[in-house]
Order: sequence, then structure tokens, then C-alpha cells
Amino acid sequence: MKNALLLLLLSTTVCISCKNEATEEQPATVIPVTLTSIDTTGISSYMDLNATATYLVKNTIKANATGYLNSVNVANNDYVTDGTTLFSIKTREAKVLGNTINKIDPSLNFGGAITVRSNTNGIITMVNVQQGDYVQDGDALVTINDSKSLAIVLSVPYELKKYITVGHQLSILLPDNATRTATVQKFAPTVEASSQTQNVVLKVNGNQDIPENLIVKVRVNKAAHAKSISLPKAAVLSDETETDFWIMKMINANTAIKVPIKKGIQTDDKVEILEPKLTATDKILLTGNYGVPDTIKVLVIKTDL
Repeated sequence: MKNALLLLLLSTTVCISCKNEATEEQPATVIPVTLTSIDTTGISSYMDLNATATYLVKNTIKANATGYLNSVNVANNDYVTDGTTLFSIKTREAKVLGNTINKIDPSLNFGGAITVRSNTNGIITMVNVQQGDYVQDGDALVTINDSKSLAIVLSVPYELKKYITVGHQLSILLPDNATRTATVQKFAPTVEASSQTQNVVLKVNGNQDIPENLIVKVRVNKAAHAKSISLPKAAVLSDETETDFWIMKMINANTAIKVPIKKGIQTDDKVEILEPKLTATDKILLTGNYGVPDTIKVLVIKTDL
């Protein structure tokens, strides 16, 4: 009987202890986060369009007499200046009769070569002849890209034409991440039938060292808001369909809540916040905000304010 009473007392004590442990409230999970605040420096929307570097003026130098090429003084990729001697041509008559006539009357100087000179500054892109060739008056001898005619040709969808105006400065990004600026010079008078794009000619400012046919990116600004409220892109969250957007906002020293937002312009690193109206004192989660419930307990480990 004594042993049975002791066993009953022990069982009662264990049950009470288990009940107390079950009813004890579990501590909430604390998430380490970093914070950020609003940016009011302004934000702009832009688009990057592909464009091609090209020389608009290609001069073809032609033979000015019929005869044999006595000398060829240039090759592909040579840079020449206005007045440079490119070729010399000796006519058939001069080649056949020159020495004979000069022996009769040296003062005639018959049989001299006729020079062909460059009429522009530029780069030789095609030499069509070689020394000793027989050419006729008017034959194309060489093609020179006029160095002053280097341009960026941008094909713009017609509906985006309103964002580009003659005289505006646009940024050019080269494949090696170098940048240039260019001035909008003129619009082509026609639209390409199949793509419905219109060519825009941009004049490169400064160094004319872009090779022909290089594909570059032209940044065209669509809108600019000088007074706007924006947050870093990482602070803005969305659902899978990207129809609903929200941020996690601190309401006290260790609690953050979900706040739905309406966003505006978005760039590579910033998102404009249209609603609600945030202030400079608001603290927004920058990291630790992904996949969390509507209300969370946080531990601030870094503040980017």
C-alpha cells in the first residue's frame, strides 16, 4: 500500500511538469537583417538600344587617265591625308614612245607618269588594283572612308521616336565598357518596311577611334523624375506573377511588418515608390526580407542609412 501511494504521487508530479512545459510559450524566431532608407536624388527610366558604327561618306578614287599603273603607294588600312599621292599612271603612248621622243627633244619630257591623289583625310578600306595593271580613265582604284563622317546609326522603333530629338546628347556604351557621347544629328526620311524602324544618325563627340561595323549600345532616356522617392531594388519584393509588390518596414526596434506598395519607374538598381508616401525616418529591410511572414522579429546587424 505504501509503495502504491508513492508511485501515484510520482506520476502526478510528472504529469503536472509535462503540462507546464506544453503550455509554456515558445520564443519567436529572430531574423538578422540590414536596413536601408529612401533615396530622393531622382530617378530616370531609360532603354538601351543596339546601334552600329559606320562611315557615311566613302570616297572612291578613280583613274584620271588610261594606261598602266606605274606605282601603287597605299594598302588597305593605311591612313591618308588630302593631297597624298596614291598612284601614278603612265599612258600607253608614253610607255611606248617616251624614250624615243625624249631622245629627239629632251625638253618635251614626254613619258612622265600622271599622279592620282587623295581628295580627303581617311582610311583606305579597299584597293582594287596592283602595280602594272592596265586601267582606263574612270576606273575605281581605291575606296577611302572619310574620317570626318564616322557616325553611329541607331534603328529606333517608330513608337519610340518621341524620346529622341535632334541636338540631344546620348550616351554610347562600347563592348569593352568604354563610354562615349554622341549628338543626334538627323533622322532618315524613310522607315524600314518589315521592322517599322527608323534610322537615326548620331555624331560621335571627341575621339573618332571606333572601328566600323562595331555594335554598340545607345542609352535613350524615356522619363526623368527629379523629385522622387526610391528604394534599392533588393528592398522591393513581389509575388511569382509580379502583380503585387511590398516592402518590409520597421515599426519599432525589433519588429518589421509587410507594407504593400505601388511602384513607378524601375532601373537596374532602384525602384520608384509611388505609394505609400515614405519619409526619411522610415527604416526598410534591405536583406533578410525574402520569404518571411507579414510580421517578423528582427535583429539589426547593419544599417545602410
